[in-house]
Amino acid sequence: MSDIAIIGAGAWGTGIAIVLGRKGTHRVRLWAHETDVCQSITERRINEQFLPGRRIPESVTATNDLGAALETAQIVVSVMPSQHCGSLFERMRPMIPARALIVSATKGLEEQSLKRMSEVIAQVLQRGGPSCGIGALSGPSFAQEVARGDPTAITIASQDPELLRTVQTEFSDPSFRVYTNSDVVGVELGGALKNIVAIAAGICDGLGLGHNSVAALITRGLAEMTRLVVACGGRAETMAGLAGLGDLVLTCTGGLSRNRSVGVELGRGRKLAEIVAAMHGMVAEGIFTTTAAVGLARARRVEMPITEQMHAILHEGKSPREAIQGLMTRSGKSEG
Repeated sequence: MSDIAIIGAGAWGTGIAIVLGRKGTHRVRLWAHETDVCQSITERRINEQFLPGRRIPESVTATNDLGAALETAQIVVSVMPSQHCGSLFERMRPMIPARALIVSATKGLEEQSLKRMSEVIAQVLQRGGPSCGIGALSGPSFAQEVARGDPTAITIASQDPELLRTVQTEFSDPSFRVYTNSDVVGVELGGALKNIVAIAAGICDGLGLGHNSVAALITRGLAEMTRLVVACGGRAETMAGLAGLGDLVLTCTGGLSRNRSVGVELGRGRKLAEIVAAMHGMVAEGIFTTTAAVGLARARRVEMPITEQMHAILHEGKSPREAIQGLMTRSGKSEG
């Protein structure tokens, strides 16, 4: 029986806990920052704040104690918001067992450093931490649907063959299929960058625009995501897979997407601070990723017009309608 620690009890962390817990072959410890989340899971077997209505198996133990969560973990699944990743791993570093496998399931970039989550984790653990394999889990996966048992396919990416084999075996079940990929850069950037395009897709909806506009955004969004992935050393073909096109389509069109929902409200004229306040602790990673992606694109000299316009809306006060108009009136380009 495997011991697995999941660090972060938001919707996605809880969804992963349900997947692993229902197999009956794992001891799962789910660490929650919020005391009431831990209490809700312990007393009622439901995370009422972040994943209401989805029962959590008895094999999942909720805790607010990082040491208790990590003590015997063979696999550590990191599902905290991207901006807390570095500080949490600094706290966790002396508690992580030697040779544990680290799986990052956070889809974002660190805003200040522009680093991917596996880079943040590796940097922290190199400062005297345990020797661990690190991988990134990504793909089209709304937590509510995963928890319900809807057929879902995702990707684990790593340069560590043992980690790939282990995670594929331990996480897969008849309704949760895990593929492997060696392109960590592409898988992580795909998972992060698609949130920016999803905000843009939501803005189209909020402005009352139709399917033509969203289809154009998805297609051109994929093109600029691919440009940055390749410039950072990833593979273009990864963007045609689950962590690229698959997650992009889901997040841009699905009603459960928090990033798309932020865009919808922006398109309707609401201010970002008001929208975030109404999310009650849930995180739309695209808000932070947009700033990091602009910085990364400029450092790599990659043109990303959709990302630039979303940054202008989110952080410079540009009107959504003006931003969409700006995209449509750019000088003519070849599609290649």
